[in-house]
Amino acid sequence: MTPTPTTPPEDPVRPHSFDGIQEYDKRLPNWWLYTLYATIVFWVGYWAYYEWFRIGPADTQAVEQAISQIEAVRMASTSKIDDASLWKMSQNPVFVSAGKAIFEANCAACHFASMRGKSENPAAIGPDLTDTTWVYGGKPTQIYDLVTKGVLVKGMPAWGPVLGAKKISESVAYILSKHKEGEPIVVDPSAPK
Repeated sequence: MTPTPTTPPEDPVRPHSFDGIQEYDKRLPNWWLYTLYATIVFWVGYWAYYEWFRIGPADTQAVEQAISQIEAVRMASTSKIDDASLWKMSQNPVFVSAGKAIFEANCAACHFASMRGKSENPAAIGPDLTDTTWVYGGKPTQIYDLVTKGVLVKGMPAWGPVLGAKKISESVAYILSKHKEGEPIVVDPSAPK
């Protein structure tokens, strides 16, 4: 006589059969289910962040920002400083934001953070950098040379040894970002040289 099994199989077999194959009716493991549920919750949050509420940056913004950073690194590595390159730097948001920080740390004491200088307060030392009237010339290379060499008679120190070429380029790019390329430049004849 053969013994009959007294214990049922671990999991019941499903009643249907497909091509002679039967399946166990086995529950999925908890770790797998938790991973699935977490993925669904993440997807809803991600979709809400980028598509429903539009809080996150769009793909085009992220690409443009990355291109700006790459272009800023490329422009900073060139040693050639001319009008065209300084105007191009003034259109790059990475250069302009770095230049703003440098300007506010070093130049705002005389020109104010608004860059209005004497037109904002006649007792100020520095002239207005937002208008088209310049004391020593308003071409980008002239501004760069002026910041580098300074005008000690007027109280402007030579920033070249202090800041270096890259930081001066960034601060000039910030100043030029408040202007348009090709705008008329007026050299003030009444200003003392």
